Amino acid sequence: MQSSIAIKDHDRKGDECVELNDGMTVADLHVHTTRSDGTLTLDAVPEAAHSAGVEVVALTDHDRMQPALDAPVTERDGVTLVHGVELRVDAGALRVDLLGYGVEPTPALTALVDEIQRDREQRGRAIVECVEDRLGVTLDIEPRPGIGRPHIAQAIDESSADEEYQDAFEHLIGSDCPCYIARDIPTFERGREVLAEACGVVGLAHPLRYRDHAAALDLTADLDAVERYYPYAHDTDPTPVDRAVEAHNLLVTGGSDAHDRQLSRAGLDSAATERLLATLDRQTAG
Repeated sequence: MQSSIAIKDHDRKGDECVELNDGMTVADLHVHTTRSDGTLTLDAVPEAAHSAGVEVVALTDHDRMQPALDAPVTERDGVTLVHGVELRVDAGALRVDLLGYGVEPTPALTALVDEIQRDREQRGRAIVECVEDRLGVTLDIEPRPGIGRPHIAQAIDESSADEEYQDAFEHLIGSDCPCYIARDIPTFERGREVLAEACGVVGLAHPLRYRDHAAALDLTADLDAVERYYPYAHDTDPTPVDRAVEAHNLLVTGGSDAHDRQLSRAGLDSAATERLLATLDRQTAG
């Protein structure tokens, strides 16, 4: 049985995706909450999961953990919640995102995410000041841990400026735009090592989103998993991902990368979900 594969991306405002439904998705393993730049609170996740028909959800906020989850895998209101994290790392020629599943916070991971959040706050303040100076407006946003460019884009949209949400990324805060400021992030080696110590499974997120997906997939030689199912913005050929899975004996993961309430744009079927949960159970038990 195959999981659903979405071939049209979604933006932060929740536009729907077009899906190719080849089977029943029971797990969405890439979901963001208000701990980073999502709209779902932790308490609202089970209801969203039930609405989407999924039984397992991995909470993978950007560079942040979920302090209210006291175990790597828990259950709330009939939904299995996997404590995860999405970590941006520098692999030299490109920056990629790693997904850690089954988080048990370690001093090293706690210190790393604290360091990243301090940088996020400083970077957010610098971007906000640049936008305000450039547009002559005041943005209703306070730099804080967890802040990201989507938060700033939303503040621009809600300000007196003419730019709307997508305009902000295209003309102000997107890569190579006048108010863009890069984040300081850990190296791939450091990020992988810290996640491997704290998580049962570490995988590469959305491998076909990177400009050099072959180089990104080469990194999976040092990982446990790869995100095989993802709602890309265009039709994609998963053959390179499948080759990496076979070459490196990887677990397959999948998720919608939801920043809104709509889960299950992509994910895993029951068999793949059981394999992942069994691996997490063995790793955390060990």
